[in-house]
Amino acid sequence: MPYAPSDGARLWYEETGTGHPILFIHEFGADHREWEDQVRFFSREYRCVTYAARGYPPSEVPTDPRLYGQDFAVKDAVAVLRHLGIPKAHVVGLSMGGFAALLFGIRHPEMAVSLVPAGAGSGSPRQEQAAFRAACQARGDKLIAQGWPGELAEETGNAPTRIQLRKKDPRGWAAYMERLAEHSGPGTGLTMKHYQGERDSIFDWEPELRRMRVPTLLAVGDEDGPCIETNVWLKGVLPNAGLWMCPRTGHAINLEEPAAFNREVAAFLSTVERGRWSLDATG
Repeated sequence: MPYAPSDGARLWYEETGTGHPILFIHEFGADHREWEDQVRFFSREYRCVTYAARGYPPSEVPTDPRLYGQDFAVKDAVAVLRHLGIPKAHVVGLSMGGFAALLFGIRHPEMAVSLVPAGAGSGSPRQEQAAFRAACQARGDKLIAQGWPGELAEETGNAPTRIQLRKKDPRGWAAYMERLAEHSGPGTGLTMKHYQGERDSIFDWEPELRRMRVPTLLAVGDEDGPCIETNVWLKGVLPNAGLWMCPRTGHAINLEEPAAFNREVAAFLSTVERGRWSLDATG
C-alpha cells in the first residue's frame, strides 16, 4: 500500500488519472472512499488524490491524543502533496475536510490553486459552539468505548442532515453505512474529541479570511441547517468566493447529488484555470 509520512502518522493515499491535481479531503463520518463518484468523473482530465485521515485505516491510528487536531489535519494535507511532488493543487473537502480546506488556504495559499469547502461550519456559530464541543467530547468517548457497529452508526446515518441520502439513494445509503461500520472506534473517537471538539470556530478566522484571495467555491445543501449560517457569512467575508446552495440536499452533498456537485465543481475549476473567477481588477 502507498503511504505518505506525516507528523506522527503514515497516511494511506490513492491517485488516479493525470493532469492538474485535485486533493480530496474526506469528512468525519466517511473516509477516502466517499469520493469515488468524484474520482471517476474528474480523473478523466485531472490527477485525483484521495487519502485516509489519521485515525482512519488503512492510514495509521495514533494512540496519543496529542497527535490529533486541526493543525494535524492541515499538516497531513500538505504531507500528501509534498510526498507526491505536487507543489500546488485544487483542494476539495467535505465537512471536517471542508474545514481543513479553509485552514489550508489560510496557512498555505501558495499551494492552493482553488478551494471547494463543502458542508463546512458545524459548531462554528458562537451560540452553538459550547454545546457542540461538549457533544463532541461525549460522542468521542462513546466511540472509543463502543466502536461504530450498531447504535452510533444508525444514529449517524439517520441524523436530520443525513436522512436525505437514504430517501434519495437507498443503495448509496446502504453502502455508506457499511463503510461507516468499518471505521476505527479509537481513531474516530480521538478525532471527534481533539479535532472536532477542540477546533476553532470559523468565525475566529475573520481577519485571515478577509485577506485570503484563493478562489473559493462554498458548497452547502439547503437542508444542512448547522452549516448554512456559516457559509452565508463566509460568502460575505471571503474576497474571492462564490456560494452554491444545492436544493433539497443535506450534509453529504457529494454523495446525495454527485452529478450536480461534479458539474458545479467542474465549472468552477475551469473558470479558475482560465483566470476568470475573480471579478475585480486586482484578482
